[in-house]
Amino acid sequence: MSQKNETLPLILALVITLGILGAGFWWFTNKGGVSLGDLKEEQSNENSPSTPQTNGSVNSSTPKFSLPATVPAGTTIRINGSTSMVKINQGLKNSFEQQFSGTTVQTQAQGTGNGINAVSGGSADIAAISRPLTLDEENQGLVAVSVAQDAIALVVGVQNPFRRGLKQQQVIDIFTGKITNWSEISGQTGTIRVINRPDVSGTHQAFKELVLKGANFGNGSNFETMDRDATTPLLRALGTGGIGYATYAQVASQQTVRTVAVDGLTPEAPNYPYQRTLAYVYKEPASPAVQAFLGFASSSEGQRAIADSQ
Repeated sequence: MSQKNETLPLILALVITLGILGAGFWWFTNKGGVSLGDLKEEQSNENSPSTPQTNGSVNSSTPKFSLPATVPAGTTIRINGSTSMVKINQGLKNSFEQQFSGTTVQTQAQGTGNGINAVSGGSADIAAISRPLTLDEENQGLVAVSVAQDAIALVVGVQNPFRRGLKQQQVIDIFTGKITNWSEISGQTGTIRVINRPDVSGTHQAFKELVLKGANFGNGSNFETMDRDATTPLLRALGTGGIGYATYAQVASQQTVRTVAVDGLTPEAPNYPYQRTLAYVYKEPASPAVQAFLGFASSSEGQRAIADSQ
């Protein structure tokens, strides 16, 4: 009889405990705002990889082609585009034709925009570009392959009295037309003549984004825009009161101009602020000739030719 009296309270205590636990679980899953479905969904999201977000302005991956063992004699590769890559094009042309006998590399430099249009229209195989492709250009099946780094240098004529450096904000103010006289940044006086490149120039577009932070160039009477994208006429136009810009490789050895330091840094400095990527563009699908040339450009032989040309 005593065992029955001891067992009954134990059974009652177990029933009460199970009831409390069941009520708590019901409240947590229904009143507490969290369902079993929610818990499963959260666990699934935690275990699933996140989707990368892209802005569409740059290729998600850079295709690479291998250095070919041979290239058929009679192969012709047509290149058009940025004047910033004239020396690179020539260096690769000489080295490629020497390594693969009977091949021909034809080069033109009519500006990044014209080069891209030539590839899209089929009159060129490769475009040399000095700015990123736009989303619209990528949607046309165009693909960019990076080949070199470059710096955009500010230049003045060697006879220009201005011998100081500039701050980045001063550069913006000069090229957007807010500062128009040398007296605003130095002891000399006189109008600052801004020698600009045409819109078709990749360097023009890169300068606008990289240097002016997306702002528009000024259009006052002190601005002069060149008729074509060419560095030599621009340097000649500087005179004693002008300022312009060019790829550093094209002006580093010039005796008629000086580069202007920015924030105390010259274009040779690794942390110089105005640096960009130069690239070749082709249209998918890449022809065997295009694959051969781009494979060569990215090889150790091609990179050596690029380094020697800069």
